[in-house]
Amino acid sequence: MVRIGMFQIWDYVVFACLFVVSSGIGVFFAVKERKKASSREFLVAGRQMTCGPVALSLTASFMSAVTVLGAPSDVYRFGASYILFGVAYTAVVVATAELFVPVFYRSGITSTYEVILTRVGLHCLLPIFQILYTGVVVYAPALALNQVTGFNLWGSIFSTGIVCTFYCTLGGLKAVVWTDAFQMVVMVVGFLVVLIQGGKSAGGLEAMWETAKAGDRLKVFDFDPDPLRRHTFWTLSIGGTFTWLGVYGVNQSTVQRCISCKTETQARLALYLNLLGLFVILFCAVLSGLMMYAFYASCDPWTAQIVSAPDQLMPYFVMEILGKFPGLPGLFVACAFSGTLSTVAASISALATVTYEDFVTPWCVNLSNAASTWTSKGLCVLFGVACTSMAVVASYMGGVVQAALSIHGMCGGPMLGVFTLGIICPCTNSKGAAGGLIAGIALTFWTGIGSFIYPAPSSHSRPLPLLTERCPQSNSSNTFGTDTPHLNLTTLSARSPLADSWYSLSYLYLSAIGFMATVTVGLLITFLTGPNRGEDVKPLLIRPVCNLCCFWSKKYKEVCWCGVHHDDGKQVITNKKDGYFGYWRSK
Repeated sequence: MVRIGMFQIWDYVVFACLFVVSSGIGVFFAVKERKKASSREFLVAGRQMTCGPVALSLTASFMSAVTVLGAPSDVYRFGASYILFGVAYTAVVVATAELFVPVFYRSGITSTYEVILTRVGLHCLLPIFQILYTGVVVYAPALALNQVTGFNLWGSIFSTGIVCTFYCTLGGLKAVVWTDAFQMVVMVVGFLVVLIQGGKSAGGLEAMWETAKAGDRLKVFDFDPDPLRRHTFWTLSIGGTFTWLGVYGVNQSTVQRCISCKTETQARLALYLNLLGLFVILFCAVLSGLMMYAFYASCDPWTAQIVSAPDQLMPYFVMEILGKFPGLPGLFVACAFSGTLSTVAASISALATVTYEDFVTPWCVNLSNAASTWTSKGLCVLFGVACTSMAVVASYMGGVVQAALSIHGMCGGPMLGVFTLGIICPCTNSKGAAGGLIAGIALTFWTGIGSFIYPAPSSHSRPLPLLTERCPQSNSSNTFGTDTPHLNLTTLSARSPLADSWYSLSYLYLSAIGFMATVTVGLLITFLTGPNRGEDVKPLLIRPVCNLCCFWSKKYKEVCWCGVHHDDGKQVITNKKDGYFGYWRSK
């Protein structure tokens, strides 16, 4: 691997400004809110946020540095079909806004897992998986940037952990949301700089478009129903919906931002405004990938072994087109690390909230406002240290880093299934929910681990041609496509009979498999062991989706309610420990 440039003083200055401003926001809210000492104020901003900053925060936390570096690389290698994730994003936002957020908001909870604990008696394992995922999210982009730009690896990792912990601990969720909003602006500006200079370097938009077309990068719609294909219309839209809904729609960090809004309407509006932000970032990422391909159409740095991994392509491209402009490479790194900062801050805040509500509150009932606030701040520090330490551990994981990222996704489908059972199916009992969750996790981990041991052949992923014929000192030309090296634990002769079928399923279907297994097994066990009586289920914890299907008939709606009293008119929400009190009217 070859470095084409090193970070200069102005690059570090621009990058440092990101951390200074982020820290400054934390200090500002620490001073401004110093007289409002309560865990509710610290963890959910007193439920006084408006939809604008929350929407920007949601978008920033959704788009990590893995997306900023990985999405353009994916488009570069596999084509612009990545844009179809927009279909999945739309379905995810609609489902979250209409099915899940109303329940979370009206029930007056702070932790999403309070709903599941109340409904079906299950505790969560969020801290374990969230810490693992967050550590990898910090380490992976830092490593890619270090290897290409020379940007200090450990300096970036520790500064990320320290700054995120600092402003989360000082300013609480308000600081996290407003810092995310600032970081979202930095991400968009960083992408725009790359697109403007990248377009010039590729010969203009028209030349870029023609080159991408000649390289088959503009074939977006592939309606092949084969579930083994990596990316088709169906895998990206259907599989992508389940994948992102599992790690976004019922995720604590997402819901925590939504329930911080003043009203339920504002919370839902924030989600729909966030969808516009997702489209902007998705469009920028896809266009960046196409420009990168047009620039390297006849000399692929990866195949020529100029860079050692696909995730290094984007920073290498940036250094080549922006390296002569002092400060601009630093702006792109700030763009990438804005996603990292947002993801880490969201994780720290979510972990602190879940731990406080699910583990501290049941054991420490009579905590004062001051004590609860300091406890919440202490948890932020604890999880900030844990996430940063996990990034250090990730440095020793080597090829397992990709596996660790996928494991987080594998858990999303089963967790989505449990929330669906608890919120949409009032008959579900605790045995059914627990049995379904175990079955879903077992199935997705079996499938996922099998796919790592027996990598799918390139005929399923179908990487597009990458050429090196005009590379200096290169005698190779790859006209059949290149795929990433895999962790080969077996030889071809030892391949399992399932290797080219079940284990070769598109990675985007893992969450869908986990979801369906959890719901199916959960309902089966529920009916075998005796379903819950609807009269015993709190209406606030159920979303009667049947109202949408049977809107013309009150009789049929009541039949589908399974005995739950959704027609009691005005229902009361109370949360004594946080002083929250409100009403909502059944619809």
